[in-house]
Amino acid sequence: MAEKRFSKWRYGFNRWVILLLVILNIFFVYYVYYPVLPHIQLPAENVSEIPLFGDFFLTNTMVATIIADVILILIAIAVSRAVRSGELIPKGIPGAIEAILEVINNLTESTAGKWAKSIFPFFATITLLVLVVNWMELIPGVDSIGRLEHTDHGHPIEEVIPGSNIWTILSERDAGEHAADEAAHDGGYALVPYVRVASTDLNFTVALALISVLMTQVMGVRALGVSYFTKFINVGGVFKRPVFGIIDFGVGLLELVSELSKLLSFSFRLFGNIFAGSVLLFVIGTLVPVFVQSLFLGLEFFVGLIQAVVFGMLTMVFMAQATQGHGEHHEEEEAHA
Repeated sequence: MAEKRFSKWRYGFNRWVILLLVILNIFFVYYVYYPVLPHIQLPAENVSEIPLFGDFFLTNTMVATIIADVILILIAIAVSRAVRSGELIPKGIPGAIEAILEVINNLTESTAGKWAKSIFPFFATITLLVLVVNWMELIPGVDSIGRLEHTDHGHPIEEVIPGSNIWTILSERDAGEHAADEAAHDGGYALVPYVRVASTDLNFTVALALISVLMTQVMGVRALGVSYFTKFINVGGVFKRPVFGIIDFGVGLLELVSELSKLLSFSFRLFGNIFAGSVLLFVIGTLVPVFVQSLFLGLEFFVGLIQAVVFGMLTMVFMAQATQGHGEHHEEEEAHA
């Protein structure tokens, strides 16, 4: 009876706390601290004023990648400790990771056969890395905490508390009142975040695509040897069967173009979906900064998960296809079998 009363009291208490937070959010947004206007650009911003070496600066997407790597290392340590402890069914994060890896392993074995052990590490690593990177946009502070940088196309700012170092970028309804101040400052200010989701940077997605496509070719050479390249340049049948040989040669060129097009497909699919999701969160957070953005955070949760699984699964499927014989080589393998 006491437990039931306690649960009812806790539910009712939490409900009023949430309602109070919503009211305070509305009050501060409309009367104290205006929503930050989004500053959207494709290239990653530098977070270090001094170059690391040469013209190479530390960018906010690199910071996000480093954080994601640290998170994955900590997860690996947690899973390793759970395995060493002898628990048959790990709990918490190690248990969730075990379930994810088991699903990935089953998919790889059902698709790649004997090459599953070689392909599984790429599938698992890419999926977990992209998943952690994508979900970083759900963490408070990512894309929203940074420094104000003076730009020619920025927004006017004012002090939240007079005499303090706390500033706010004005909303559109108040920007007109400070247009003169903006002109006097020859521009405005933009918020440069210290951490920006890495998959909104084409450098990250292109690098992953290069690794995926390159290792697919390596896997094909390991399975079929040098004859793997006859998939792209097939001149063996030109003299034996002139008509069909020319067709095979043309098909090989199309395969080569298709292989190169995977770089664009991998890169822009992941980049486009996550970048569009970030812009959506910026816009909704500016237009309706109370509660509504939480609904879109739930949407981005599933988008990040789906994109991570799609990227990893396509890599696995392409690697599995590369290990399979093709054309005359495949027929010879079947004949010898």
